[in-house]
Amino acid sequence: MIRSLLAVALVGALLPAVPAEAAAAKVTDPVRYADPLIGSANGGNTYPGAVRPFGMISWSPTNTAGDQTNAAGANGYSYATPRTRGFALTHVNGAGCHPGAAGDVPILPFAGAVTSSPTADTTDAVYASNFSHDNENAQPGRYTVTLDSGVKADLSVTTRAGVGEFTFPAGSPANLLFRVSNSLNGSEDAEITIDPATRTVTGSVLTGAFCGRRANGGDNNRKTYYRLYFVASFDKAFSGTGTWVNDQLQPGSTTAHGGEGYLTGAARAGKGSGGYVSFDATDVQMKVGISYTSLDAARGNLAAEVKPRDTVASVAADARQEWNRQLRSIEVAGGSADQLTTFYTALYHSFLEPNVASDVGGTYLGSDQQVHRLAPGQRAQYGNFSGWDEYRAHTQLLALLEPGIAGDFAQSLYNLAQQNGGVWDRWIHVNGPTHVMTGDPSAPTLAGFYAMGVRNFDVRGAFDSLYRQATVPNPAGLSDAGCPGQCEGQRPNLAEYLKLGYAPQDVCHCWGGAAETLEDSAADFALADWAQRLGNRKVYREMLPRASWWRNTFNPSAGPEGGYQQARDSDGTWVWPFSSTSDLGFAQGTSATYTWMVQHDVSGLAAAMGGKDVAAQRLDAFFHRPDGSWATGGDGFRYDPTNEPGIHTPWLYNALGQPWKTQETVRAMASLVYKTGPGGLPGNDDLGTMSAWYVFAALGLYPQTPSRAEMLLSSPMFPKAWVKRDGGGPTITINAPGASASNIYVQNVRLDGRAHAESWLPESVVNSGGEVTFTLGSTPSTWGTPPVDHVQPAPAVPNLPAACTPAGADCLQNPQYDIDGIATADAKAQGNLDGKGWSFPAEQLPPSGVQTLASVPYLVPPTTGTAGNFSSLRGQRDYVTPGKYRSVELLATAVNGDQQTDVTFTYSDGTTSTAHLAITDWAATAAHFGEETALTASTRYNVNGTADGRTVRIWHVSLPADPTRTLTSFTTTAVPNLKVFALTTRG
Repeated sequence: MIRSLLAVALVGALLPAVPAEAAAAKVTDPVRYADPLIGSANGGNTYPGAVRPFGMISWSPTNTAGDQTNAAGANGYSYATPRTRGFALTHVNGAGCHPGAAGDVPILPFAGAVTSSPTADTTDAVYASNFSHDNENAQPGRYTVTLDSGVKADLSVTTRAGVGEFTFPAGSPANLLFRVSNSLNGSEDAEITIDPATRTVTGSVLTGAFCGRRANGGDNNRKTYYRLYFVASFDKAFSGTGTWVNDQLQPGSTTAHGGEGYLTGAARAGKGSGGYVSFDATDVQMKVGISYTSLDAARGNLAAEVKPRDTVASVAADARQEWNRQLRSIEVAGGSADQLTTFYTALYHSFLEPNVASDVGGTYLGSDQQVHRLAPGQRAQYGNFSGWDEYRAHTQLLALLEPGIAGDFAQSLYNLAQQNGGVWDRWIHVNGPTHVMTGDPSAPTLAGFYAMGVRNFDVRGAFDSLYRQATVPNPAGLSDAGCPGQCEGQRPNLAEYLKLGYAPQDVCHCWGGAAETLEDSAADFALADWAQRLGNRKVYREMLPRASWWRNTFNPSAGPEGGYQQARDSDGTWVWPFSSTSDLGFAQGTSATYTWMVQHDVSGLAAAMGGKDVAAQRLDAFFHRPDGSWATGGDGFRYDPTNEPGIHTPWLYNALGQPWKTQETVRAMASLVYKTGPGGLPGNDDLGTMSAWYVFAALGLYPQTPSRAEMLLSSPMFPKAWVKRDGGGPTITINAPGASASNIYVQNVRLDGRAHAESWLPESVVNSGGEVTFTLGSTPSTWGTPPVDHVQPAPAVPNLPAACTPAGADCLQNPQYDIDGIATADAKAQGNLDGKGWSFPAEQLPPSGVQTLASVPYLVPPTTGTAGNFSSLRGQRDYVTPGKYRSVELLATAVNGDQQTDVTFTYSDGTTSTAHLAITDWAATAAHFGEETALTASTRYNVNGTADGRTVRIWHVSLPADPTRTLTSFTTTAVPNLKVFALTTRG
């Protein structure tokens, strides 16, 4: 309770007050609260330019820090570096690779004479301009800035086209530079054609290579997968033209082509092509259309969406109306101005992806590089799916608010998979499989769509295809190309995964074996649940057990707190050394974070940790620093709100029977890491995922599992909210009249007027609507029964040691070995006990099996081969077969000097006792702490093939235990140079 009261104080201090007079004020013009500049600093990687909901075109600056082969921000724009080399036509919101994705065809209004090739200006010293944020205005659908050069750019867009108006200083040259090859990631090829007779500029760029420069992706990922075409028309005649290729300027020319490549720095600098047009006017209007299929399609998109009399003002006015319609998917009443700005900006970001990729005529570019046409019933083809990120919050919000678009998106992903040999790639950029991240995110995404009532896609075809991907190995799954960050294989090394029940770290061909196992467990639960909904009991029974395979990489002995997820090799051994703060075996996260990634089986995870109370205590430590303050990132042992693997964890308290902690934790995180201003996002927005998290948090709802439709409850931030599905669909009304900075605790809930005891909403509310009324207060309440898991029950704690071998009153235990410290004369390189290459000689040690040493029977581990035979005391929890024992007998040794530690014995009733363990170095001539010599060898072997003739020993020591209590485990401080060879508990 002390922690809860501290949390109340902290949350109350952090949240803005809600004015009483504003409590009933319903927002009718949400656009006024959406600030596209939020997230443009602090690593949010958003962009502020003009874009419509789910738009193909997004016209925004490419900022430069002095390197033409890079950008100041991952997605082109960095608030901290207000200098631009052009306004590019395409962007992806919040992608983390730097440079990110797209940024195609930057167009720069240049108030100067073009006297050299802009590509030769490798540091952007000449053909770029600074600007002040005082002269910048970003609104949904419109972006305006006056550069320090005196040029004003005013931009607005439709879905596939845009209008730009450029005002040049009187008396200065007026030029528009088309940097056709200068996409953020570079380009394979580009072309431009200028036609003075028709006042048009046309061209294209052949590009792709998302994340192609990341260090762990390699050359394999510098791939082309789309060509963007553009058609630009002007209201003024050209007074001059010119083009360039590499460092050669060609005044008067009207055509050019040439790409930059996908490298960066000196390997790419000075390469590429483009063109420019000049004007004798100070005011120039440009209308531009784009397409991924052809120039004719770009012309058609422009003609269909921008009318001859359209201006920036008229297009922007229409964009504002469309954004208001879109943002009114959720209407709220009350709240402070800052709360409304944070909320509606988050909702705005959530509607930026996926992006329309099809033309008005129904054509689109497939993943096979061929032009396809929409099938009957599909309204649009969508691209851009950062699956690993989005399936944890964004896709659920999309299905909740726009089920029709979600269905078209599902069909789009299925289309791309069919064109990709049946492979559903994890990360789709436009049309291209990029292989980024890990797992099989399409399975929970589409299963979640279906659970939330989405039906407008080929349900059976998509399900069968995803089931095949999960059950039939693909040859690419044995490739290491692109690993670890962009491994080609989806469901990598599936045959080995199916054989072992986990992804082995040594041969998984994946980013991290433990992470892959967790991701696939979530995906397999999704497929099992979806199969049950489709009436396919056979697949349900096949896939549901696989949902529990997360248990196969849960090591109860990994840490003293009660177990962690840990990487494991194909021979079954755990990968040591282990640290809960390490990312070994994981992808963009630590074991401490990933261990909680079992949303579909929280009760099973809690049992594996020792029960719900123990799990809740561990969550407390996960969210709070030792001084009680909230953890907000930068600590691998605690909560990281900047990345997806752990963003569900604040809601896990509901399943642990302590929902009031969910309420205070969600409120605290929403206030501490989400703010107004450019730095207002905690990290990469990841195509709207982090923003979607905030939307759910503000509503007091969050998906219990990614692939189902139940919603966990926390406390709403607004007194009232209306969540409207697909415009005129079912509405979820949320009433929380007492919502305030201090009233963060749910006292009770009513659903459609009836008392609702569960800390979650059933799927029926999502699919049919309903009215949820919260009574909130300032103190924790016992309201809220835990949600139900939908998996098969399993043994409480997985991967415990095998039962001990009885020997009279003694029990010979099975320690979890992590080191091979013994070698044979003909294989001296196999052992390494001390980390310096030295090991015991197998020939001088007893064979494996039951042996009596120092008058105590022990189960001696293997002394030949490469199996582990010493257990390092790394601070882990070591389990024993429970029993009432009077002592713990150890065969142990120490390396790199004498070693000492306290051993804490834990009993079944939760009590403990302590004994001191002191062990002499293995090469000492005599025991220093009174130990008894148990084994002696007259030499040591070295990995270099030598032996040194030095006598080494294994000692026997007895530690007292309490025979009146049932001993279950023991822990020590981290003393990895203290090695246990065998262990017996004496009755």
